[in-house]
Amino acid sequence: MSDTRPIFVPVILGTPRQGRFSEYVARVVLGEVAKREGVETELIDIREIHLPASDAGEAIKDARFSESVMRADALIIVAPEYNHGYPGLLKHVLDSNLKEYIHKAVGICGVSAGPFGGTRVVVENMLPVMRELGLVTISWDGNFSSVQKAFDESGALTDESYVRRIDKFLKELIWMAKVLRYGRENIALG
Repeated sequence: MSDTRPIFVPVILGTPRQGRFSEYVARVVLGEVAKREGVETELIDIREIHLPASDAGEAIKDARFSESVMRADALIIVAPEYNHGYPGLLKHVLDSNLKEYIHKAVGICGVSAGPFGGTRVVVENMLPVMRELGLVTISWDGNFSSVQKAFDESGALTDESYVRRIDKFLKELIWMAKVLRYGRENIALG
């Protein structure tokens, strides 16, 4: 018997900056996820998660964020590249959870004003962190290069090739989410 419960894939917008092009990327990705049959999604904007800087981990958990991550079958993180790294607030938010991530799929959309589309932030910085958190990364990234040229002034996508790339990214992520959910629920570890 097949599992008919929807797959839940929230999109995490990983920067609090004003005027962020990453928001356009997150909204496009969110829209593409929402079109998938049998998939539910929501946007998690780290700008709206208020965590103290005086402590870390379990001590500062945001209940709503933790609940969404616990419910998630997969996550999509939209992370801009700032000076070869990703925003410190995104790291702070991600570090506030642990057991919620274990054996769940994650796909990363790197965002960059330059030609590499956030590849450096994903490969150099985020992949080791995702592994340490217990997330399972997919092999396809949804990177957006020269992001300021990929959208018009209203935030509409001007380069439709991104939709095809996101489609490939989402097919792999949703497949991995289903496989890992089956494993978490049906196969004992050890």
